Parts: sequence; C-alpha cells; structure tokens
Amino acid sequence: MNTTAADLPQPRERRRIDVLVGQYAESHRHPTNVAVHWVCVPIIVWCTLALVFVVHPWLCYAFVAASLVHYFRLSWPMAVVMAGFTAASVASFFVVPHVGWVALAAFVVTWIAQFIGHKIEGKKPSFLEDLQFLLVGPLFLLVKAFRKAGLPY
Repeated sequence: MNTTAADLPQPRERRRIDVLVGQYAESHRHPTNVAVHWVCVPIIVWCTLALVFVVHPWLCYAFVAASLVHYFRLSWPMAVVMAGFTAASVASFFVVPHVGWVALAAFVVTWIAQFIGHKIEGKKPSFLEDLQFLLVGPLFLLVKAFRKAGLPY
C-alpha cells in the first residue's frame, strides 16, 4: 500500500487572527514598547471613536459597526469584548465635558508615546506598512490577556 501526501493528515491552517497578531507582534517585542501599548492603545481607540463622534454620532456608529463586523469575522470572543469597550466608550461621550478637545489632546499625547515606544523597540509601527494593523493593535493586547487567562479566542 502506497501512501501519498494527500493521504497524510494536513497541518491545520492558521486562523487569520493568529496570522495578523503574529505579524503585529514582530514589531512589539520590547517590554517597554509593549507596556506603552497597554496604556496607549485603549486610549487611542477611545480618542478615535470620540473624534469621529464629534464629527457626527452616526458616523461613529457606522465606524463601530464596520469595525465590529471585521472583529466578528476574526474572533467572536474578541468582537464581544470590543463591542463592550466601544459601547462604554460611546456612553462616556455623553458625560465627558468637551469630549472633542479631551480626545484630541489625549490622541496627540498617546501617539507621541507610541512612537517613542517604537523608537525604543527599534522598529516602525506596523500600520505604516498596512493600515489594517490599526485595528489589530487592540486584538494584540486582547490575545495576550486571553492567553494569560487561559481563555479560547
């Protein structure tokens, strides 16, 4: 009996989320850069949503919906967490005074910190190669948290 390659079990194909987070992780290895990301990425997400909300709330809702569709395609658990975060973020826009100015100031400060983190890392930010990595940043952190907690994603 001859065995061909087609008869052998095939290695499981890597999920898209694992590929994206793996590529993102290549420029996020230095502990200082990773720590900067833990602080700055959630703030940047909040700021981005707030700035879009200030332009027009419905534009923000559409942006959130499109982002969540992308996240649901990658991972249901990650999308659920991101839905919770975005819902809390949007709710905060109604109580934070001068939300647009707060968001703009925080956005500038956190991006400066991000670039300092990447200077320490010695690698440029992933999104400069591919804009989709702007949506992968939060997943990078969530995957780390899920793995540490032993949760599937």
